[in-house]
Amino acid sequence: MNPPQKTLKEINERIAEGNAVVVTADEMTALVAELGVNEAAKEVDVVTTGTFGAMCSSGVWLNFGHSEPPIKMTKVWINDVEAYAGVAAVDAYLGATQPSITYGLRYGGGNVIEDLLKGKKVHIRAESYGTDCYPRTALETELSLQDLNQAIMSNPRNCYERYTVAVNASTKTLYTYMGKLLPNLGNATFSGAGALAPINNDPTFQTIGIGTKIFLGGGEGFIVGAGTQHHPEKGFSTLMVQGNLKHMSARFVRGANFERYGCSLYIGVGVPIPILNPAIAKFTAISDEQITTPIMDYGVPSRSRPVIGITNYADLKSGSIEVNGTEIKTAPLSSFKLAKEVAEELRTWILKRTFFLTKAIQPLPLSGTAEAMKQQPISKKPFSQPRDAQKPKGNVPITLDERRCIHCGLCLAYCPNEVFQHDTYWRITVTPENCSLCYTCEDICPQKAIYLRRRSDEKIHSAD
Repeated sequence: MNPPQKTLKEINERIAEGNAVVVTADEMTALVAELGVNEAAKEVDVVTTGTFGAMCSSGVWLNFGHSEPPIKMTKVWINDVEAYAGVAAVDAYLGATQPSITYGLRYGGGNVIEDLLKGKKVHIRAESYGTDCYPRTALETELSLQDLNQAIMSNPRNCYERYTVAVNASTKTLYTYMGKLLPNLGNATFSGAGALAPINNDPTFQTIGIGTKIFLGGGEGFIVGAGTQHHPEKGFSTLMVQGNLKHMSARFVRGANFERYGCSLYIGVGVPIPILNPAIAKFTAISDEQITTPIMDYGVPSRSRPVIGITNYADLKSGSIEVNGTEIKTAPLSSFKLAKEVAEELRTWILKRTFFLTKAIQPLPLSGTAEAMKQQPISKKPFSQPRDAQKPKGNVPITLDERRCIHCGLCLAYCPNEVFQHDTYWRITVTPENCSLCYTCEDICPQKAIYLRRRSDEKIHSAD
């Protein structure tokens, strides 16, 4: 007998008709144990997953709109938390872990994001060097989330497949992104939602990929690619996700502050898994006992921390684990309650026919890397950006660097002597003998691909 097969189109049709069977990932584990993989695959159309934890590699793109007179923001602070403004005139990226210059580690980017979602106005302060088109050099105002043109959550690395367990075998207390670690193996902390977590339910990315629609922070979002430090071979896959902050909820997006470590952002993420066949159903039946993860000693001040044991999420959730004959209390940084709530909320959306599944336009890769930084000896000379093109030689007044030229054509518009021409493919060529050394083209070239002989060189050349 052939195993049951479904298509995403068929599942979406069942959702539209109100006939879809949707269960959460933890319910699917019990269902497969009861019915078997094939029968469960026939019965269930969608499995919803969920996780809710601190995801440091997160942030939002904000567009403030143009002021009057306009300003090209080169530095911007939101509630005294600096955002990256090295993009356009009034765009900035606010990172979740950026601390406040006033309150330090007690308030940061994640707290600003939560305040925006709560409807609070935030203080905006910006600086600029001023240009002819953006003459303003300073700005202060207050804006709410609704006042912003766009607020797009764009997170480079979320939803780790699993996290290492953190312990501390040293004799001093450590303050880390895994929380407070007591000395002499006084406690163990861990993160992730175990069997409810999205990637654990589709570790080979049969359904999860670029374009997969997800639950993100209480609103709809999308997977835009594999996250940074994506390393499936070692069981540490990650997701890069994006969504509209204006559609999210402060219940599922919370600022966080870890003592003596810094700021972060708790985010709820849920991914729907369509049950297309028994193989996918089997993946979604994973249990906490089947999800193992290493125990690492954070008391060693090195990226290559020693692994001192292996455990699983069932043991971690029990409240204690045993390491080298010592029983250690465990504590999660994630919220299992809110992870379950995410999965249930996503199920409700599907059953209410307000959320339909999307087909990934490309699967996520099954390989990746999360290697250490390559640290090389450096020169004592300060960094400089040399002009690497050859300068004009002899009596040639002008040189076009073919390696830098992008053939935009600005030089044609400004040159008074028709030194520059283009062919039918807009490839720029030069007639050097027409050049009068006015330097206009050298000034306006955005790639600095045009080099003219200096006037001080004219005497030398005329004397040759």
